[in-house]
Parts: sequence; structure tokens; C-alpha cells
Amino acid sequence: MGAGVDNGAPRPAPPPRPPHPPGIPHGAPPAYGPHPGQPFAPPAPSAYDIARRAANAGKAARAAVAAGICLVLGVGLLTGALIGHWVDNPAEAQTGSDVAARAFTEARSAWHSAPVDSLFPPIVKGTDAGPGGADRTWTRVGVAPDGGCAGAFDPPLASALAPLGCARLLRATYTDATSSDVTTVGILVTTADPAATAAFSTHWTASHLGDRTDALPRPVAFPGTDAAGFGAAQRASWTVNVSATLPVVVYAVSGFADGRSVDAPQPAAAATVRGATTVPAQSGLGDDAAGLAQAIAGRYAAAVPDALDPGPTPAGQGAP
Repeated sequence: MGAGVDNGAPRPAPPPRPPHPPGIPHGAPPAYGPHPGQPFAPPAPSAYDIARRAANAGKAARAAVAAGICLVLGVGLLTGALIGHWVDNPAEAQTGSDVAARAFTEARSAWHSAPVDSLFPPIVKGTDAGPGGADRTWTRVGVAPDGGCAGAFDPPLASALAPLGCARLLRATYTDATSSDVTTVGILVTTADPAATAAFSTHWTASHLGDRTDALPRPVAFPGTDAAGFGAAQRASWTVNVSATLPVVVYAVSGFADGRSVDAPQPAAAATVRGATTVPAQSGLGDDAAGLAQAIAGRYAAAVPDALDPGPTPAGQGAP
């Protein structure tokens, strides 16, 4: 019988609709509402429709992830691994909200269970992390006991970071391969909730608070090491990176190992610009601060399971 021809035979009744469409919360508007005066039930999707929607969902997920990258502060220190995983696995990106919530919670306590050597490795290698794209290697000279934030920052920086709260502060100091530069890197675990964290990160970036020369992190000196004379007067370059999606601030401050003072410290973002001729730029101290902060942030991200791997699909459930 040709398509669209009615031979008069009774047609089977359509199957009854479920009392509540699956996947739509009670009280939420349905995806397809009835037309006025004409109840409308969407037809069951065909295999072609299902495949097409899956492909479109994958494209939408990739687009959403790409847009999200623009919101990550600086180089996306802590969330870069998460974004990269979702780009490579677009099907898992659809559960991004749940993963982000778990990662945020886990990041607040990850320091407690992670070994010191995993957060602050004895040797840190930075590929293309030096001036002109040279490789860098930093050796740890000491790790400070974890504790609070009192005395860790100059007063203006302490006041600026105060809205985030301080749950724990972790710090270590490194020297470069020539033992001429020293750098203290810190991980501040905050108490702020996700909404406050995101809002503060936006404010921090827009206001350029991390570039203020009167608001620097303080170094940690270790007697008997190359960093024995590393004090406030020796600070040459620094960076303070506030995550938009995790309760973490990663910072680094660098100086000379011989104890010489620096009259004009410069933020790493400026000291690493090609062609810069300042002392922090020419000595590579801006690269030390930026490179170590990025490396240690990556180590902390690795200690947060959900920031790297959303985990297997629960038993009995298909991939989203």
C-alpha cells in the first residue's frame, strides 16, 4: 500500500504516554509544550534522529568547553587538566557540572592526603620555562610546615585575599640549576564557596590586583641552604594566580640566592615579555616565578581525582 493511503482498516491505538516524561523534573516546563487547543505528543525518535542528536550533543559539548576555556584565569593553572580531559572525551563533558562540584570539594582536602613529595617534588623540570624557551630545573631546598596565612603576605595582599578565607597554607622553596636564583611557591587553600570563588577570581583579574608592587607574597628562607638569605628585600618577581573554579590560590616569589636586594621588583607577567630588559626579566626570575607556579599548580590538580578523571559510569547507567 502506498504511503499516505487510508484503506479504511482500523489503526492501532498509540501506546499510552508515561505519567511523567523521563529526565524532566516534576514542575519543570516540558521541552515541547502543547499547542493551544491541540494536544501534542512528540513522535518517538528514529535511530537516525538518535544518532544525529548524539552528534549534535558532542559538538555542543565541545563548543561549551571551548567557551569555558576563555574564563580560566591566566594559563588555567588548576582547571587546564579538567578542560583538556573533556575536550578529548566530549561525551563526559555533559556531566561537567557534577564533576566540577566534586573537584571543588575534593580540592579543599586534597592537601591532607597527598604526600609532600607529590605536591612539592624534590626536582621540578620546566620544559621551555626559561628565557627564550630554555628548559629549567628547580631543586627543592626546604618545605615549610603547613599552617595558617598569618605573616605570609604583605598587608595589602593579605587584605586583598581575605574574602577568600584561609583553610591551609602550604609552602616550599626551590633553587635553580645554577644555585643563583631562589623561589618560594605557595598553595593557599581557601574557605570560599564556588560562587564566591568565581566572583572573586573575576574581580582579581579585572582589577589587576596581582600586579601591585605593594602587595607581594613573602618568601620562606631555610638556613644552611641557597635560600638562607631570601627575605623581603630580595624579592624580584612574583605571580599570584586565583582559580575561578577551585578553592585554591597558587603563588610564587623569586629572588637572588646571593642575598642582593632588588629595588624594582616586577610581576612575572611583565618580566616574561619578550624583549623586556629589567633585572627580573634579564635574570630569568620572572620565568622562575611563573614556571614554578604553573608546575606546582599542576601537581595539586593531580591530587584532585575529579579534576583529572570524572570516573566510570555508574553500574546500570549508559554514558550520558
